[in-house]
Amino acid sequence: MTDKLILITMLVKLGVVASVASILARSTSFRRLFFAEQRRRRQTLALLAFFLIPLTLGVWIRLVVPNFLAADISFETTVLLGLLIGPGWAMLGGIVLSLPAVLHHEFLTLPFNASLGLLAGFFTRFVDKEEVWSFTPFIDLSLYRWVRRIFRRRRVDHQFLMLFVIAAAEACRLWLAREFPHSLFSLVSDSLWVEVLVCLSAPITVGVALKVWNALRTEMTLEEQKRLLLEARLDALQRQINPHFLFNTLNSIASLVRSKPEMARVMTVKLANILRALLKDHDTYVPLRDELQFTDDYLDIEVVRFGPDKLRIAREIDPKTLDILVPSILLQPLIENSIKHGLEPRIHGGTVTIRSRIDGDQVLIEVIDDGVGMGTRPVSALKRSGAGIGIKNVRERLEVLYGDLASFDVVSNPGRGTVITITLPASAPFSH
Repeated sequence: MTDKLILITMLVKLGVVASVASILARSTSFRRLFFAEQRRRRQTLALLAFFLIPLTLGVWIRLVVPNFLAADISFETTVLLGLLIGPGWAMLGGIVLSLPAVLHHEFLTLPFNASLGLLAGFFTRFVDKEEVWSFTPFIDLSLYRWVRRIFRRRRVDHQFLMLFVIAAAEACRLWLAREFPHSLFSLVSDSLWVEVLVCLSAPITVGVALKVWNALRTEMTLEEQKRLLLEARLDALQRQINPHFLFNTLNSIASLVRSKPEMARVMTVKLANILRALLKDHDTYVPLRDELQFTDDYLDIEVVRFGPDKLRIAREIDPKTLDILVPSILLQPLIENSIKHGLEPRIHGGTVTIRSRIDGDQVLIEVIDDGVGMGTRPVSALKRSGAGIGIKNVRERLEVLYGDLASFDVVSNPGRGTVITITLPASAPFSH
């Protein structure tokens, strides 16, 4: 084996490790298993399969394809299994990776890989997992930190220790391969400096894989934090709308207790139905059919309060939209806004119309009233005043759930009424 071939092999091996790590990282199943805080035995075996099936094939390719030595990354894989999964599983992985070599009479491969997995696995018992993840393939940085800490305070640098242990294990493999030719594979050279590079390339190769996966781990952590933040904001918005609605409805009931006690009783029953629905653990999204049923109880309360002659309800619902998922408690604040700010100021009341229809891959929902309109207020003022907390709540929830995929438009003509149009994707973004 020439020195030139060894140097080329080390460079190609870096590319092979980076490619394998990146390909594995693209698999959703691998990510779920690899970054799980706890794994059952079956899950760990499935995770090992992601590593062992392609990389055992790589060992076999090294044995049958001339001069393609970089396909064999069993040493680095065994170290990674020990550092990230544990000693027992790393031993098992090392044994499986050694099988093609043993079949080609490299009999020292099996005990060496098993011992290497055990060593790497027990090493993590003495270091924090975060130190393993932050291990850098840049040896100069590790040396710099080691020297700096020696002068500042005497403390064992675990990252430098990991670098040293991996390099020492590679040096041990070189020595065994030289003492027992054809019994263990290694990049043996007659040049001392080349063998030093071989020993140093091992922790660099391990560090490259860790860097790829740690970048993915950081990205997944940020996505999880973003998801939790969105859920917390949605929960706050949901908690905000419930007391707002309850306060307004109780005011309506209180106004009828003395003058129309029977109507107040009917409204109390309807309110109980609404509260029962609100107190259930409901999902962020519900079918439009369920959302319309929820608003029916609210509208029944308002019709009782206003009288059927002053408040009329019209529905123009496309049956195809009934099973489309929409944010829960989407329509009630908009209908309340139409009644309170549009129709209530009118002596003769008016009509609230609810429409829905499919438009390509979107669903359009409209809440229309023929009330007094919004006067001369600009639409931008809607978020700050006038329509109040309900309509602002709906707008904010749409921004959180859909971002730019949804639109919320208000068109108001003084004395002629207001049209609120919501455009949503026909399929809900379940990532939230």
